[in-house]
Amino acid sequence: MAFLSDTLARVKPSPTIAVTNKARELAAEGRDIIGLGAGEPDFDTPQNIKDAAKRAIDAGKTKYTAVDGIPELKAAICNKFLRENGLTYTPAQITVGTGGKQTLYNAFMATLNPGDEVIIPAPYWVSYPDMVLLAGGTPVPVVAGIETQFKLTPAQLEAAITPKTKWFIFNSPSNPTGAGYTREELKGLTDVLMRHPHVWVMSDDMYEHLVFDDFKFCTPAEIEPGLYDRTLTCNGVSKSYAMTGWRIGYAAGPVALIRAMGTIQSQSTSNPSSVSQYAALEALTGPQDFLAENRAVFQRRRDLVVSMLNQAKGITCPVPEGAFYVYPDISACIGKATAGGKIITNDEVFADALLEETGVAVVFGAAFGLSPNFRVSYATSDAVLAEACSRIQKFCAGLV
Repeated sequence: MAFLSDTLARVKPSPTIAVTNKARELAAEGRDIIGLGAGEPDFDTPQNIKDAAKRAIDAGKTKYTAVDGIPELKAAICNKFLRENGLTYTPAQITVGTGGKQTLYNAFMATLNPGDEVIIPAPYWVSYPDMVLLAGGTPVPVVAGIETQFKLTPAQLEAAITPKTKWFIFNSPSNPTGAGYTREELKGLTDVLMRHPHVWVMSDDMYEHLVFDDFKFCTPAEIEPGLYDRTLTCNGVSKSYAMTGWRIGYAAGPVALIRAMGTIQSQSTSNPSSVSQYAALEALTGPQDFLAENRAVFQRRRDLVVSMLNQAKGITCPVPEGAFYVYPDISACIGKATAGGKIITNDEVFADALLEETGVAVVFGAAFGLSPNFRVSYATSDAVLAEACSRIQKFCAGLV
């Protein structure tokens, strides 16, 4: 009898975490490494949020809480959805988890049966397909390439839906591409979904506040009220509020689904950290001025990275609408040899050679379901980004 579960054969470790860990190991060995793999803001958590956590500790708020969130935080989340998205929810429709990842996973565990299909636009966040597989479902990737600016078209969505489709995952702005859907583009997708009432919508809005230029964020249940009763709108404090390590995500949806997700959580982690919940409460109810300030910094970094990468031989880098990623195309680099003699047969080889020969760590495109590309996280300083892009330019110039 095998000791390890057969479930492990269905999934793989997170490639983004693997790249980050490898970069750390090489740096520990004394290598000059620039890590552009982690999806984590380099800003510190705002002081008022840290102070709220300290007050919670001093007040003894360090005990178990309700499994899926304290009442005060749920109320604040309801207010956030009404204020920013025009969506009305009651606390019974809110769940709080240990990061956005757990919230999505709880939903899949609570709803998926063998044979159920989940449509996932590609490029996708690396965890989507594996979470579906862990929950017993079948991921159905649908490629949205550079020709559509990495955005799924209504015709593609229509063609992917079958009688077995249970969920459609929507992520805008996107990890890994930064692509954001306009109201008109999203309306085209929601019109398709209205014709298929058996399909539920999981909207991952984690990068809601990280949008640039004149782009206006919108979410499916806001655009199409007819989808309200079959949409799980997911969000969290990790990215916008620079609180990745605090591990707080949340979601809103129909009461029956939220209760089922609570049942899953009650037998896995139970409640999220009590102190983190009070910090998140302050994040949602306290001053929001820094959001615009951080957004301006990210936009400046985006413009720097896009400009420099488009100057690299063989790279095409679209301009993303949001998040803090770019997803360059390296089709013109495939088949060439590096200065170190390695043949670039695919984007994984490109990323490996780039790390070995220049010390720049990026995540290869195949991890996100679309090749040949790589992802750069520009959530680091301008100086570091400029140096990294200079190294990438030099690396590409040496390809023959």
